[in-house]
Amino acid sequence: DMKSQSVAAQLAAALFLVSVCPSEGQLIGEFDTNALKEAAEKEKDKNDIVVDVGVLCNSEDITLTLTVTTDFFNGMIYPKGLSKNSTCMTEYIQQEGIITYVLPLRSCNTMSTDVVDGIEYFNTVVVQPHRKLVTNQGRGYHVRCRYQTQEKTLTNDFNVRFKWADSAQNRLGSSALGTTPLTATAAMPASSMRIFYGEASEGLVAENVKIGDPLSLVVSIDEQDIYGMHVTECLVRDGLGWSEQGLINGEGCPEDYEIMGEFEYSASKTTALVHFQAHKFPYTSSVYYQCNVKLCIKHAGGCDQVPPICENGVNLVRKKRQVVEVDERNNAYDLVEREETIKVYSGLYVNEAQDLDDDEFAENLDQPDVSVYDPNTFCISQRSFAIGIAIAGLILMTAVVVAIMILVSKRRRKNLSTTGSSIYSGPYTNTAYSHSSMSRRS
Repeated sequence: DMKSQSVAAQLAAALFLVSVCPSEGQLIGEFDTNALKEAAEKEKDKNDIVVDVGVLCNSEDITLTLTVTTDFFNGMIYPKGLSKNSTCMTEYIQQEGIITYVLPLRSCNTMSTDVVDGIEYFNTVVVQPHRKLVTNQGRGYHVRCRYQTQEKTLTNDFNVRFKWADSAQNRLGSSALGTTPLTATAAMPASSMRIFYGEASEGLVAENVKIGDPLSLVVSIDEQDIYGMHVTECLVRDGLGWSEQGLINGEGCPEDYEIMGEFEYSASKTTALVHFQAHKFPYTSSVYYQCNVKLCIKHAGGCDQVPPICENGVNLVRKKRQVVEVDERNNAYDLVEREETIKVYSGLYVNEAQDLDDDEFAENLDQPDVSVYDPNTFCISQRSFAIGIAIAGLILMTAVVVAIMILVSKRRRKNLSTTGSSIYSGPYTNTAYSHSSMSRRS
């Protein structure tokens, strides 16, 4: 009946309203962003074959251990930016179990920065589960290792000569009374190398610069009264093991003044500074600097050869023999110095003049560049551009030929009208005949 039909219609309308009402968490007229993010994370986790990454900080390298979801790993691991023909890239073929990758501390784009009570090395490592292609399964991992500086003790031997022993030796003729060995120890001063943008006094550490930018390289040890230093054997490396260039030789003198000049030493001989312009190798943007720091004892002329006076790559100042007078009796202490050498390192990125700014290294992960659409930009292929130029040239040449033909045709018509007939066609009046006629009538 009519009543039952109306009840059924109301129930159907109620069910329809329930079905179209939004559930909790959904939005009407727009996307559910939370649901989209969750779906993207699930898809990412689904494509991610790396389950766990372990980091081991060693004295000379950083070792990564990766656990993958597959039984065999076929792919490559490399530092960001070094995927093309790089010695830093490791290729894996049917690798079983845990994947191990070794990242050197002083090459392969690994850089360092000073932190409280130590130094921190960092790099970005890319894991690609394909040996030839870059896919969306690739992942980048930012790796950091922090090292604390340790105090080291230097040992030097002293031979002590007493004047009474010398006189006794002369009387007795015995060599047993010559010298008495002693040992002195002192804490090794901490050393560092830093590269600043512009003047070092401004304190702006150089990390990502362009070719030709002004830089200041500073080598220093802790301020104290015992040791000075002599900077020698500086060189710049590409970080790939392919090439290096000497900067300062073993005498502490420049090898090429156009690349790097002489170091300027402080009065305490604990800091050395040199100004130079940023340079790089043509095939990589990372450069690494290395110098040897030779410690010398300031007293009794131990650091007289610092700063060096260079001529043709040779230090004209020579080191004196170290004899230290110590006590009231004028007993002379000959110092037999053990030469201690410390290696200091630093690195930075140097880009071409037309390269992008620092954001390129922070955001680019060896993925293809995606250009932004600009409606005001018109793009055409090289082949189409060449064809268009050829057609335009042909049309231009045809127009020139037609114009020349028209000019020649007009010139020919003009010549025909002026030289084709010698009869005068203008009005002619016979004045003599007219006069005679008029005379007869009269």
